Amino acid sequence: MKQMDAVGQAAPERSTGELVKLITEQISTLVRDELKLAQLEMAGKAKKAGSGMGMMGGGGLIALYGVACLIACAIIALSHALQAWLAALAVGAFLLVVAAVIAAAGRKRTRQATPPVPVEAVESVKTDVAAVRERARRS
Repeated sequence: MKQMDAVGQAAPERSTGELVKLITEQISTLVRDELKLAQLEMAGKAKKAGSGMGMMGGGGLIALYGVACLIACAIIALSHALQAWLAALAVGAFLLVVAAVIAAAGRKRTRQATPPVPVEAVESVKTDVAAVRERARRS
């Protein structure tokens, strides 16, 4: 019985050595492609984690300014009239609220980058292994 190729023409029969060589080449290509997919996925997650950490750092810096304003508020409250310290208190509280919002956004973005495992690549490899097992069982 003659085998047919993808276009319906009679495919030449191949020796066992040729088939082993062909499957070795295909597995090698498959592994390289899966590694490329894993690398791309990890690069995307690293970008998200980096920007999230940068936002958290920015939130921390703004919180530092808020604390400085609150310290200035305490000094002004001890030495000057009520209106000056109240202004410093309002600015300090506003900066702390802004810092909290930015830090929360950074935390959310950092969580989106986890787990640091190439999930898509792992699933693709599992699918490939299942397909190879199925074909081996049929043969």
